[in-house]
Amino acid sequence: MTTMFTGTRRGRVAALVSALLLTALTTVAVGTSSAAAAPPPPQNDPFYQPPSGYESTAPGTVLRSRSVSIAAFGALPQKVQAWQLLYRTTDQKNNPQATVTTVLLPWGARPSPTRPLLSYQVAEDSAAPQCAISYQLRQGAGNDNIVAQAEILLINAAVQQGWAVSVPDYEGPRSAYVAGRQAGHATLDGIRAAKNFAPLGLGSQTNIGLWGYSGGALASGWAAELQPNYAPELNIKGIAEGGLPVSPKNVLLGANRGPFAGIAMSGIAGLSHAYPELAEFMGTYLTAEGKAAFAKARTQCNHTNAGEFAFKDLFKYFNIPDPLSHPVPQQVLAEVTMGQHNPMAPVFVYHSVNDELVPSADTDAVVKKYCAGGSRVTYQRDILSEHIALVITGAPDALNWLKDRLGGQPVSDGCSTKTVVSSIATPKALATFGIVIINNLLALLGKPVGPDDMI
Repeated sequence: MTTMFTGTRRGRVAALVSALLLTALTTVAVGTSSAAAAPPPPQNDPFYQPPSGYESTAPGTVLRSRSVSIAAFGALPQKVQAWQLLYRTTDQKNNPQATVTTVLLPWGARPSPTRPLLSYQVAEDSAAPQCAISYQLRQGAGNDNIVAQAEILLINAAVQQGWAVSVPDYEGPRSAYVAGRQAGHATLDGIRAAKNFAPLGLGSQTNIGLWGYSGGALASGWAAELQPNYAPELNIKGIAEGGLPVSPKNVLLGANRGPFAGIAMSGIAGLSHAYPELAEFMGTYLTAEGKAAFAKARTQCNHTNAGEFAFKDLFKYFNIPDPLSHPVPQQVLAEVTMGQHNPMAPVFVYHSVNDELVPSADTDAVVKKYCAGGSRVTYQRDILSEHIALVITGAPDALNWLKDRLGGQPVSDGCSTKTVVSSIATPKALATFGIVIINNLLALLGKPVGPDDMI
């Protein structure tokens, strides 16, 4: 009886996901024929260029703003209030830098000092500027980074709670994928910028949450670790991190020669944008074939690289037998490994026990380290899901946990860990999942995004 009930449940979930995807793909196909003109990509858009002297401004200073039209998958206009903010932040080497965040309010919502703010970090997972989520969210942008674009479904779920949402380009203008310190800085400064932006009307003690999965969890996790020293004034109530890539080195070693080798390729390229010494190392030790491959990877988004470089042995692109034994990549990979600081805000970590891309043992270890240092961590380990599935099946619990935190419910001191068969196999998670699916179907069909217009 239990087995039959669980199977029925999972069948309903699969049917709902299929219905959503079918509707999205159909409407994208219809909408593409009358799509808006493509906006200029970041590398050709003057909006992304900071004004002279911006370096002397405080992190989080809004340097420029504009209103924008948001579209799911580049083609389906979303009825949500949206602006983009160019703001001052700090890069991987602690130098001034400017990047962009897209901030959203529910359709028709007015500025409110009591409105919670969620910073949602998308898994951009790319080393090319046109892959930035600020571009990929815009109407007419096309589908270069359709994997990242799909996270509009979770962004909408947050807006539907009545929250303001910040979606930062945490990789910065150089598309520095995997540069954790920069990602954390840009996430925290994006929150500061959102608070500084008058049309949102957020208060000084606005309740703040963070959420991200996989590459987005990397940014969220680094923000969690850096916040006590870098942005202690932020009233962060909770941070949800799923599929947490604690050790980029271990992700690289596991992905190499496998189906995710292209993602590792993008990661190496992204780190070379943050570390000139790594770029110099690659210029010295890459073969001619390797130089051409990485040059191409720097122009393509996640899913294109994932397909083109799947099952490649990335180490064969180098003319030395073990490139990771060289001091330069050793130092870089050590610097981008998480667990260097303890989060002050409560953290919800969810991870697949059998994650085929991001080793769960690394997440187990960093949670143990956080807990030993006094952090408050709720850790949920999922048996049935793998890395990609947990984006979907883990989202309801993450959203519900964030709703409690942003609603003012405190967490207990200390840590808790539980291993579940499936994160979605509870009545509460299934109910939340169903509401998110239906609301997104309505949003994809043009209904306003916001709590007053949704079920």
